Amino acid sequence: MSIRLYIGNLPQSFNDQELDALLKGAGEGIRFKPVLDRDSGSCRGFGFANVDDPKVADAIIEQLNGKDFGGNALRVERSERRDNNAGNRRSGQGAGNNQSQAARKANNKVVHSDGPAPEAPDPRWAGELSKLKDLLANQTTPV
Repeated sequence: MSIRLYIGNLPQSFNDQELDALLKGAGEGIRFKPVLDRDSGSCRGFGFANVDDPKVADAIIEQLNGKDFGGNALRVERSERRDNNAGNRRSGQGAGNNQSQAARKANNKVVHSDGPAPEAPDPRWAGELSKLKDLLANQTTPV
């Protein structure tokens, strides 16, 4: 079974032959495919390489991760394969989708929200609350 590598931080315009030569320097049996933009057809800045030998894959990661290519430092790492249905956003709440959500939560990733934090006060009362805090801070008699 081949190993799939993510190769990212590629320059907007790069020469496929240069990247192939760079990959071939690490070993044989490497097939690279860039991810292209649907509209323009240009590379989106990343792609995937399939490598037949795990030792060659490790050598590629060691040699190329952080290496300068066209003015950018390459990012090379093993790609995690998705289940067939786990990455499909159009599907309903199936069993595979619930498992992938549980796996995401288990990774302890930071999730950002545009809404106020649950412990944050209601913004409609923020002015009144700040006045109340000032009054309490300036109070001289014990409560």
